[in-house]
Amino acid sequence: MRFSPIIDDMNAQLPKYSSSQPTRNISIRLSPNAERMVKKNHPWVFEGSIVHQSHQGEAGDLAVIFDKKRNFLALGLWDPDSPIRIRVLQFQKPAEINQEWFQHKIQKAILLRAALIDQDTNGYRMVHGENDGLPGLVIDRYASILVLKLYTSAWIPHFSTIVRCLQSLTDYQSLILRMSRNIAAIGGSQYGLQDGMVLDGLNIDEKLFFKENGLIFEVDPIHGHKTGFYLDQRDNRARVEKLAEGKSVLNVFAYSGGFSLYAARGKAIAVTSVDLNQHALDAAIRNFSYNQDHQSIAASNHQVVHGDAFEFLESAARKPQKFDLVILDPPMFAQNKNQIDKAILNYQRLTQLGLGVLNPGGILVQASCSSRISSPVFFEAVSKAVEKSGRKMNEIERSGHAIDHPIGFPEGEYLKCLFALIE
Repeated sequence: MRFSPIIDDMNAQLPKYSSSQPTRNISIRLSPNAERMVKKNHPWVFEGSIVHQSHQGEAGDLAVIFDKKRNFLALGLWDPDSPIRIRVLQFQKPAEINQEWFQHKIQKAILLRAALIDQDTNGYRMVHGENDGLPGLVIDRYASILVLKLYTSAWIPHFSTIVRCLQSLTDYQSLILRMSRNIAAIGGSQYGLQDGMVLDGLNIDEKLFFKENGLIFEVDPIHGHKTGFYLDQRDNRARVEKLAEGKSVLNVFAYSGGFSLYAARGKAIAVTSVDLNQHALDAAIRNFSYNQDHQSIAASNHQVVHGDAFEFLESAARKPQKFDLVILDPPMFAQNKNQIDKAILNYQRLTQLGLGVLNPGGILVQASCSSRISSPVFFEAVSKAVEKSGRKMNEIERSGHAIDHPIGFPEGEYLKCLFALIE
C-alpha cells in the first residue's frame, strides 16, 4: 500500500527547501593532514582543515574536494552550521549524486540486514549513517514504521530523493523524522520541521510495537530516546538470555527492560530493573505484559526500582543484597576527549560497585557506548577494577557491534561489552 507523500508539498511550505541537487558545487582544498585522512576514506572533514573554498554555499550543497594538483579526491554534503563541515559521500572517483546513487546505497544497507528477518526480528537499524556510506543519516525500522534521524541539516534539501528511494525499496506505512538536538533548532527555524513529525504516510499512535528475536517490545518513535529504542544491544541481550537460567539478575540502567525481558525468557529466577527514568520503567513493566505467552516470562519475578544506579548499588551492597548476574549498561560517559580520563574512572567505579552486589561465581556483564573509549582501554579498565577489588575474573566473551550496526571508520566503533565469570 502506498500513501501520498506529504513531503511533495514541502517546496511550497519551506522557502529554502529544494528537492533537487544544487547546481553550483563548492570547490574545496584541504590541509595535508586532512587530505591524508580523506585518502583513507574518512567520512568527516572539519572546518579547521579547509584551506580554500570557492564560495560560501548552503546546507546540502555538494562540496568537491581536490588535492593540491587539482585531482579529484572526494565529494560530500556541505554543512555550514557544523564543525564537521563536509560529510563525505563519494571517495576516489567522481559520481553524480542523484536518486540512483542514493538508492544503491540504501539497497546495499538493506541487503546487509536481510538475515535478521529469519530471526523473527522486525526492529533494527536499516541505515547506520557514515558506516553505510550515508554520513549523518540514520534510518531505524520498527515493523512497518521507519524513523529517519538527522545529525546534520545537510540532508534536508535531499529529503524528496531519500523518500522516493525508501518508497521504492521498502513497504513502510509511516516515515517519521527525528533530529539531533542541534539540528532540531535549525530545522524548526529555517525549514519549519518538527522533531517527531510524520514526513510521509499515516499518522501514528505514540506507542508502536515490534519484534526482536521473537519478543514484543513497545517503542515511542516520536518522543523516545534516539529513535525510541536501543537497537544496538540486541545480540548482547540474546547472550544474557543464554546465561540467565536459575540466576537472580540485576539490570542497572535498565531503560525499558530489554536485558531484563531476555533474562526472564532465559529462566532467571528473579529479575530486578533499576533506572532513574520512571517512564522507562513503566515501559519495562508493559513489555513484560506483552510477552506473557512465554511461560518463563509469565512465571518470572520481575521488580523495578526507580532510582540512581550508583546510589542503588551502594545501598544494595550495605544491606547486603546479592545477585548471580549483574548487567551494567550505562549511558555515554565520554562525549569528547576532555572527558576520557573521568569516564575511565567512572567505568572502574561502576565495576567495583557491581562487584559489591555480585555473588562469588556470578557473571558480570558490562558495556560501554562511548566511542572515545577504545575497546582495549575499556576492557583493561574493567580488568584493573576487578583486580583492585581482590576478585578473580574469567572472561566468557568480548562482544562488539551487531550486523545492523556495521563499522566503517574508527569513530564508528563505539559499542563493546564484557561477559565475565567473577570468583
